[in-house]
Amino acid sequence: MPQQLSELLQSRVEGDLMFDQFSRGRYATDASLYQIMPLGVLCPKSEDDIAAAIDIAREQRVPILPRGGGTSQCGQTVNEALVLDNTQYFNDILELDVENQRCVVRPGIVLDVLNRALKPHGLWFPVDVSTASRATIGGMAGNNSCGGKSLRYGMMRDNVLSIDGFMADGSHHHFGLNGPAPSPAYKALKDDMQSLGRREAAEIEARFPKVMRRVGGYNIDALTPDSAPLNLAQLLVGSEGTLAYSTAVELKLWPILSQKVLGVCHFATFHQAMDATQHLVKLQPQGVELVDATMISLARDIPMFQPTIAEVVTGSPEALLLVEFAEEDVTRHPAKLKELEEMMGDLGFSWTGTGRNWGGVTKVTDAALQGRIADLRSSGLNIMMSMKDDGKPVSFVEDCAVELPDLAAYTAGLTEIFDRHGTKGTWYAHASVGCLHVRPVLNLKLDKDVKTMRQIAEECFDLVARYKGSHSGEHGDGLVRSEFHEKMFGARMVANFAEVKQRFDPEGLFNPGKIVDAPKMDDRRLFRYGPDYNAPEIKTALDWSEWTGSGGGFQGAIEMCNNNGACRKLKGGVMCPSYRVTRKEQDLTRGRANTLRLAITGQLGPDALTSDEMAETMKLCVSCKGCKRECPTGVDMARMKIEVMSARAQKHGISLHDRLVGYLPRYAPMASRLSVLANLRNCVPGLAALTERITGFTRTRDLPVWSAQAFRNQEVAQHDQPKAVIFADCFNRYFEPENLRATVKVLEAAKVPAVVATQPAGERPLCCGRTFLSVGLVEEAKVEAQRLVDALLPYAQQGLPIIGLEPSCLLTLRDEIPALLPGADTALLAQQARMLEEYIADQEDNPEFDLQLASPAPKVLLHGHCHQKAMGIMSSIEKTLARLPDTEIETVETSCCGMAGSFGYGVDTHEVSRKMAESDLAPAVRRAEASTLIVADGTSCRHQVSDIAGRKPIHVARLLEMALKTGEEAT
Repeated sequence: MPQQLSELLQSRVEGDLMFDQFSRGRYATDASLYQIMPLGVLCPKSEDDIAAAIDIAREQRVPILPRGGGTSQCGQTVNEALVLDNTQYFNDILELDVENQRCVVRPGIVLDVLNRALKPHGLWFPVDVSTASRATIGGMAGNNSCGGKSLRYGMMRDNVLSIDGFMADGSHHHFGLNGPAPSPAYKALKDDMQSLGRREAAEIEARFPKVMRRVGGYNIDALTPDSAPLNLAQLLVGSEGTLAYSTAVELKLWPILSQKVLGVCHFATFHQAMDATQHLVKLQPQGVELVDATMISLARDIPMFQPTIAEVVTGSPEALLLVEFAEEDVTRHPAKLKELEEMMGDLGFSWTGTGRNWGGVTKVTDAALQGRIADLRSSGLNIMMSMKDDGKPVSFVEDCAVELPDLAAYTAGLTEIFDRHGTKGTWYAHASVGCLHVRPVLNLKLDKDVKTMRQIAEECFDLVARYKGSHSGEHGDGLVRSEFHEKMFGARMVANFAEVKQRFDPEGLFNPGKIVDAPKMDDRRLFRYGPDYNAPEIKTALDWSEWTGSGGGFQGAIEMCNNNGACRKLKGGVMCPSYRVTRKEQDLTRGRANTLRLAITGQLGPDALTSDEMAETMKLCVSCKGCKRECPTGVDMARMKIEVMSARAQKHGISLHDRLVGYLPRYAPMASRLSVLANLRNCVPGLAALTERITGFTRTRDLPVWSAQAFRNQEVAQHDQPKAVIFADCFNRYFEPENLRATVKVLEAAKVPAVVATQPAGERPLCCGRTFLSVGLVEEAKVEAQRLVDALLPYAQQGLPIIGLEPSCLLTLRDEIPALLPGADTALLAQQARMLEEYIADQEDNPEFDLQLASPAPKVLLHGHCHQKAMGIMSSIEKTLARLPDTEIETVETSCCGMAGSFGYGVDTHEVSRKMAESDLAPAVRRAEASTLIVADGTSCRHQVSDIAGRKPIHVARLLEMALKTGEEAT
């Protein structure tokens, strides 16, 4: 079937077709517990592509599944179907009417992308889902998404004005109040739906939950006479792609309220927070969000969230409520926070109180801190998934909604259910509308836990029905909840849902098995971890002992990816730079992790881990480590890539190109001595083109220039009692030795006696092993790492800081080397390793550290190396540069520069490298004044800026050297 379908589509569509097993596997999961292998994938480029796909699918009796970001919690976006991924091409703004505050967009546009385009016009689309960086408007409409501000702005159905789309018979219609004259077929459909609404009005009134957050079933309450005029777009909203295929969505827009304030309310018990919510909403905030103690604890272990928790959380609360106010008259904000404090006091809470009376409000008026809190809140569900055991918080009852007066009693009842089944729940979300994300911790690889999940679901939905709530308050039905509609709505209403489906899609072409005719939610054949799921034992090269499973924990590390899709963001942070260029699922941390999981569990055929397809999957991973810091569940794809390349190198060997990259530290001393010959490739016309095929280095770039005056250890006097040790890496030693010499001058000026770490007599200079790791030669890397450990350990044992200049080399001491050579020695070295700027920043309160600086330039434009960002040390660089008087420091908001070691020099990767640079970095450099100094610590970063933007960046060490005060000025 897939092959036949592929051939039929190839002749009729222009979009990308993917029918190979690896690509299909990457679309087999979403953020739910399910996995269903699709028949194939099409990324349509036009409505003609979609029309052709629907026609062929109908003729071949193949289901169609429209897909956006693939972040559904309930299994809406997995099916044995032809998947149409709208995100790659079908994602533009068709119309923007600023005056009337409306726009028309393609379904594949991402919410954040839309809002960035609207911002200059003072408008935004306010259904602010936590997945805004990757959620598409089409997916949000299909799911009837809500967001944290639904208390003020409503849900998708309140903000979608019309939808254009195809029906299963191939006809195209405008579903809305205004538009072109309707066809006879559309008029007949509308009449049928109005008839159903009139007939069932009393049943709808009796059975539909009255809570605001109800997204279960079809929105047939929009069909009743009380809902006139009838807008069929409201029926399509929340239909999960089962009724029609959207091609354009018209949205209601709102003015941006530019300023807001936040009150972080602390509570000694979870129950108190739930009970207080009904009172706090009377202050008319635009949102009240819950953060529980489990989330606080987990966030403290995630580097990117640690500073936020430290700044916001007082003491040890069991729960926080984030109460947000955004008034049109911003002068009212202080009064709103005061009212919040007074209400908390009236409820009996104070900072001086004890026991249940302890609590209070932390006021947050700083926009930057508010943004960090928002990032924490929006990552809440995924923070919960950062547990490293096989047991994980599982999404299946998580977004039930009840009326606020019932919220405390409902959560208490749910906790009792969890206790009865021997598990606990993690809590987070939209307290203001009675919708809480709760996930019991279960191991769905175990049949007993699957049965427990079923029992909890049954009891939970009974509890929700008792409070007349909704069993789906935000995440929809999908495979998890569709089965339970009869329990929630009754048999007659379920029959009504089936009637709607039959009228729109009589042959079940669109996303079958969702909302109606659903399978059992606990059918393990549909699970990501099915009954036969198993990872045979494999030998790994690195230490994965923090996790569980095959390969000493390698399996568990891979399985940390829960498909939340945070790596799909297109702006902000670092990850995932290759995806930002290609927009392809395979170039995501998520796509690679799914491919790895399927490979090591035998689902992609034999030898999948070392296959060409796996190599292709990993090819554009630049090992930026952005995922290590920014992935909410801590998936470290850079480390995983080393394992893949190691396995492949052991089986297939490595190319000449990889040998030239990997063995650079071995031949560097000779190349430096023969620099004239080594640099000929850049100088002799035609030589780069002649050697391109042999070496794999693109003819379009000059390679780094070998220095004839390589840095020698003897240039630094060996102090008897040093206070620091310098690690001279290969790149700065042999290519830009002036950076090491500048470092020596800066430390001397600060009166810090330093020595250079030296190798034993007769051996080559020290190296961290990174180049070997980059090509999968792990054993060679271990040799280099051990030499470096042996040389540095005596200094570390004295408590001396180990100072380095090249981020990818120095930070190897913190990251890869402890994974290569786990133990107390490498742990100690990791603790002592410091970038030069980190070391200087650490001396802020040291009276003996005296570094006198002048302004080297009116402005410095700083680009951070990916590994500096991943390790969270950019603040140290900024703190050090703040020492420069009368100098403006601007840090460029960039992802990876794109050079990434040898990546930018590769024949088949240099174009992607250039596009990475053009995303943010190169334009920012070109905009800089000629008097502005461009600063970057990374060797690769400096070469990329020089090649792409035509400016010559310098290392921070040279910037500081330029700023040194001497002679009378210092006096």
